[in-house]
Amino acid sequence: MTSEKLLSVENLRVLFNTRNGQTVAVENLSFSLEAGKVLGIVGESGSGKSVACYALMGLIPSPPGKIETGRALFHGKDLLQMSEAELRHTRGHKIAMIFQDPMTSLNPYMRIADQLIEVLLQHKKITKRAAREKSITALMEVGIQDAAKRIDEYPHQFSGGMRQRVMIAMALLAEPEILIADEPTTALDVTVQAQILALIKGLQKNHNLAVIFITHDLGVAAQMADDVLVMEKGRLVEQGTTETIFKNPTQDYTKKLLNAVLTSAKPVNSFAKRDEAPLLEVKNLQVGYASHSGSFFSRVKKFTRGVDNVNIRLYRGEILGLVGESGSGKSTLGRSIIRLIDAQSGELIFNGKNLLDLSPANLTDMRRDIQMIFQDPYASLNPRMTVFDTLAEPLLVHGLATQATVLDQVNELMDDVGLDRRFIRKYPHEFSGGQRQRIAIARAISLKPKLIVADEPVSALDVTIRAQILALLLELTQKHNLTMLFISHDMSVVRYLCDRVVVMQKGRLVEEGETEKLFSAPEQEYTRQLLAAIPTL
Repeated sequence: MTSEKLLSVENLRVLFNTRNGQTVAVENLSFSLEAGKVLGIVGESGSGKSVACYALMGLIPSPPGKIETGRALFHGKDLLQMSEAELRHTRGHKIAMIFQDPMTSLNPYMRIADQLIEVLLQHKKITKRAAREKSITALMEVGIQDAAKRIDEYPHQFSGGMRQRVMIAMALLAEPEILIADEPTTALDVTVQAQILALIKGLQKNHNLAVIFITHDLGVAAQMADDVLVMEKGRLVEQGTTETIFKNPTQDYTKKLLNAVLTSAKPVNSFAKRDEAPLLEVKNLQVGYASHSGSFFSRVKKFTRGVDNVNIRLYRGEILGLVGESGSGKSTLGRSIIRLIDAQSGELIFNGKNLLDLSPANLTDMRRDIQMIFQDPYASLNPRMTVFDTLAEPLLVHGLATQATVLDQVNELMDDVGLDRRFIRKYPHEFSGGQRQRIAIARAISLKPKLIVADEPVSALDVTIRAQILALLLELTQKHNLTMLFISHDMSVVRYLCDRVVVMQKGRLVEEGETEKLFSAPEQEYTRQLLAAIPTL
């Protein structure tokens, strides 16, 4: 007995008009979706995954976008030939979508109640009161506690995982037949991601939904999908059942994606010098934030502790992983080490000196020895500076280069991070995400620092680009004898890269140890939860 074919896409071709001519985003794509099944669409950024699904929903901006050819039959009607009024009726009602970033999808000026009720009033013949009751029920179904109270809050009052639950509730309110999930867990912690994936899978079965799940994470695709479609540069490369694709791939591109999945420990020996004094010693560090609540006339000052009595040792040549969920204090600790955040008490002994005692002038000199790689290179690179200016500035400011030598030194940095020297006159927006992160890494190593604090430097990258950047970091730590504090919520990345691991929860250090020992025999329940949440093939 064969399942009903709910959606049939034939020969879809989508292009965009750019300054450099036409760019084909989707080329001759055909696939089908059966009722009650999950279809995973995988591939790197730029492969056309999202564009193909946006075309089905009528969300391709025209101009510059254009659906040149193709059909998308849903209950016998071609989605690509529908009027705007027909599409508005179909979107949300028959086909719903969950986007990657709920904060950009939810209206920050509207209460959650108003946004959910609006969906029902648009698509159902229902009173506002009944719509509110149904919205509360939907929030309860997606696991939001005290839904009757929280429905009147604003999006910024929810965590990232809770906002994504709201988006799922909104998508399911009108009882659609197809749910399109576009990278819905990319920005989430590994444990929150596991919760959201389990939630979507459970709702899919309970409501007999057909789901298109777009992702670049093959572990997630293996966990969620019945069938998988692999895309590269707008084209269909391979498709089949999940088991067939992951166990017996036939195409080189699919094999490349699978080989980039991190399943093993660090491939090189550690160069850590643990018989010497630690390069960095964090002693009883306390970092907190002051906030206010109450009315204007009765303001109450509240102190929230972000890092609570933490002690860490980091040795020369070592890569130390710092892991935990959002809100665990990882980034706060990293930023306090480089003095971007002030600590209230404790000591930060770096190379024999307490960083908390340094004057502003001495702090400037210290920052030559401690550099930081941020999560989002597009936000940390100056969009008005070329690559040359970005890399030359720290060299000139710290007197490590002259106008006569700086070009050669910038070219050497480009070689170090695997970028073509011809790119030095380009601006950040002219590069891909992976290339921008290479530029950020080049800037961090330009001063030959003793310590690099890397804060989630690969969390936003595709699986293949992520593997390249991690291999680059390993190569550079050996070549330049670097020491690194690597902050991440991705346990597979930490296992691949780090010599030792420190686990944080709610501002406190809960466990630490050698990487393989901690992964094979974690002592704390919290660590076991983090490890259990890793999606696997």
